[in-house]
Amino acid sequence: MSLEGYLAVSAALFTLGIVMYVSRKNSIAILMGVELILNAAALNFVAFSRFTPSKVSQLDGQVFAIFIILMAAAEAVVALAIALSVYKEFKQIGADKLSTLKG
Repeated sequence: MSLEGYLAVSAALFTLGIVMYVSRKNSIAILMGVELILNAAALNFVAFSRFTPSKVSQLDGQVFAIFIILMAAAEAVVALAIALSVYKEFKQIGADKLSTLKG
């Protein structure tokens, strides 16, 4: 697979993530869109690291991808904890229905 193939897959993931982020009203689906966007960025880092000659290190893109994966995991944990507490309080997790979040 060439660099263009990886970039095409990454662009498709990014586009699907943006569409999901904009069009969905469920908080969990919005988080899934953000995860797709982050995975597209990680794929770009790995692809450019693979196909760009580097005299210093061949693992630059992979290191960035691992940091992105760790950041996405931390974001998922925090966001799901917030979603669970919002569901416990309001009995729904629709992002459009939760206009007031006062305690």
